[in-house]
Amino acid sequence: MIEALEWRYATKKFDDTKHIDSSKVEVLKKAFNLTPTSYGLQPLRLVVIKDQQLKDKLFESSYNQIQVKSASHVLVICTENSVDEPFINHNFELQKEIRNAKDENIKSFREFLIKDFGKKSDQDIKKWAINQAYLAMGNLLTICAAEKIDACPMEGFDGAAYDKILNLNEKGISSALVLPVGYRAEDDKFAGFQKVRRPQTETIIEY
Repeated sequence: MIEALEWRYATKKFDDTKHIDSSKVEVLKKAFNLTPTSYGLQPLRLVVIKDQQLKDKLFESSYNQIQVKSASHVLVICTENSVDEPFINHNFELQKEIRNAKDENIKSFREFLIKDFGKKSDQDIKKWAINQAYLAMGNLLTICAAEKIDACPMEGFDGAAYDKILNLNEKGISSALVLPVGYRAEDDKFAGFQKVRRPQTETIIEY
């Protein structure tokens, strides 16, 4: 894994003639769904875009960053617009279905979450959900490295435009982060750059 992490970099130019095999796309989708999230609530959804015309539209709303247009796929990590009582209840119903959890064993935690989120402002919930999106982004970057898939994490895009182009409001979600994935172009000069990281003596504290 360390070798894979050394290999990866924020790809600046993809080879638009190379496409990720559908089986590897499935790996990324499963990895996204297996990402740990706070309380296990998964306030996230993933939009997977392969269609070139759609990627071209998103390119214009991504400050013309060529990665969006040239990538094999563009992954858009989205947050749920509402984390309310029905959403929380759905999670606990899944626990009953998958784990055969008993109502009496999950009742107190269910009630705690419903009460706790009921007191939070929409802004606080949105911030919390976006934090979970970053967990998913980090997990996907690691999986991409392990699978030798190139990727470029992006915060720089017009979220409102993405939401409109992808009809996300109708789905009750909002774009949070963008991750173009594919295979690096041979002439991407950034591929050969050495990583610049602070030495571990500055970043690791041991007791």
